[in-house]
Amino acid sequence: MPDDLLVVAEPGGRYARNPPLVVDCSVLAAVLFDEPEREAAARAMAGKELFAPDLLNHEIVSVALKKTAAGYGKLAQQALTDLDALRLTRCSIDAGAQFELAQRAGLTAYDAAYLQLALELRAPLATFDRKLGKVASKVLAD
Repeated sequence: MPDDLLVVAEPGGRYARNPPLVVDCSVLAAVLFDEPEREAAARAMAGKELFAPDLLNHEIVSVALKKTAAGYGKLAQQALTDLDALRLTRCSIDAGAQFELAQRAGLTAYDAAYLQLALELRAPLATFDRKLGKVASKVLAD
């Protein structure tokens, strides 16, 4: 069932090796916090060069705070340690383009950041967020 939730929206083109993949917070959180979607996320990330916008750490810390409040403090601390060790390139994006994309596509600023990075890198975007996945599938196909 978790495989049915994962959307990997991809632009045209092929990669020689280590293809790029923009991963959003939902995908990384599934792996870092051992969520039910962990295996689907790990398969999508395997063999890829991972990218995310700079805001990723803030979103993961937010998840860690919620997990800690729910009594999973040790898991949250381990997730943050694992995040620091993860081979993931964090990127700045064009804020003006992010703003335009968010307005045009009806996305939050956060979701638009991931999609804007995928556009800038011409890379696929992996997300468990259905709305972002639907919009990304359309935008990246154009």
